[in-house]
Amino acid sequence: MLVVEDDARIRSVIRMALDGEGYDVVDVGSGEDALRVFGARAIDLVVLDLMLPDINGFDVCRRLRHESGVPILILSARSDTHDVVAGLEAGADDYVTKPFAAKELAARMRALLRRLGAGEPRGTTYRFGDVEIAPEAGTVSRDGAEVALTKTEFRLLCELATNAGIVLSREQLLDRVWGYDYLGDGRLVDAHIRRLRTKIEEDPSDPQLVVTVRGLGYRMNRP
Repeated sequence: MLVVEDDARIRSVIRMALDGEGYDVVDVGSGEDALRVFGARAIDLVVLDLMLPDINGFDVCRRLRHESGVPILILSARSDTHDVVAGLEAGADDYVTKPFAAKELAARMRALLRRLGAGEPRGTTYRFGDVEIAPEAGTVSRDGAEVALTKTEFRLLCELATNAGIVLSREQLLDRVWGYDYLGDGRLVDAHIRRLRTKIEEDPSDPQLVVTVRGLGYRMNRP
């Protein structure tokens, strides 16, 4: 585990909590140190504060996501929608807002690792226009070119594809993709849907594949 938090007191609390859970923890206080450690060691999960003294957490998240599909859980000092959504759209998989209980953070991390370590969804190949989804191979392509998705984006797309034509609520997607329905909220789903659309839709501002059904949720359409 890599913990990136500039407040030494909070960093110490997180480290002790995760040590108690049996995790091997490396903790750093800056974005530069985070990138250096990440490049030098095998990291299973990153806990990343958004407010860092040098490189801000959003940029660190983008750079980590560009290099790796490692699970990223962001820490936000506020439950401000802008910060949370910006962090998710930078590539994070989940978030916890400060102040938080150490047990909550550990539980959220366990859920994230369990979900992403459970293997990719399996099944037949799905085609939606020029988009092809192969769950068993763990690949998505558009116009024959492979599309780079995070594990969370891939699992979300597979859930929508296997239920094509059916409206899935945010609560259902949280439960099926994130593995819980009481620790998260709809912003997780909305932010990941927006990122997914930028990768598979011809015009993300006018989506034809993953559509919003107002007041209900999201549906995968066959063009």
